[in-house]
Amino acid sequence: MLTPLYWQQASAELALADPVLGSLVERFAGMALVSRGDPFVTLLRSIVGQQISVKAADSVWARLQAAVPELTPESVLASTRDGLRGCGLSARKAEYVIDLARHFASGQIDVSQWSRMGDGELVAELTRVRGIGVWTAEMFLIFNQLRPDVLPLDDLGLQRAVAIHYYAGERPPRRVLVEHGERWRPWRSVATWYLWRSLDPLPVEY
Repeated sequence: MLTPLYWQQASAELALADPVLGSLVERFAGMALVSRGDPFVTLLRSIVGQQISVKAADSVWARLQAAVPELTPESVLASTRDGLRGCGLSARKAEYVIDLARHFASGQIDVSQWSRMGDGELVAELTRVRGIGVWTAEMFLIFNQLRPDVLPLDDLGLQRAVAIHYYAGERPPRRVLVEHGERWRPWRSVATWYLWRSLDPLPVEY
């Protein structure tokens, strides 16, 4: 597990700039965003878990790991569609999993190039994979790649936390949320993480 090198600086600057975040930084001192997992496996797991309960996703994931012990793009592509369906994946999700594996195996997604790519470029590359939307890509940028300045505007948790802490419970329109987020640059991922913690103190494992 890897904690971002920028975490302490980002937390300190946000705390100085924003009293709400200042109290959250103090409340959750000693906790931080951590990156875990291989990029391919992380994206694979995010597809498996879409639109089903955590318990169901864990069950499907366990069966997939048993059927394909080494979860690499090549081993997934060597599996049959029926084999993937047998793990509990829907027909559509089996197609998504295969499309993800093809993107990695063909080099259309090249992890070695990511350090040269801006957040928008990386989101665009990831969303070319069937089954990966903007929200999933943004979560990946925050939780796997530890990108410091991602503001996931479509995230319901962020919308709710901003409403509670800044707008007397009224959920702000998207335009207002964008403008509000400008005060947190260049640490919008970090601000988002603290606001999530205010709703759920236990960090999400992504």
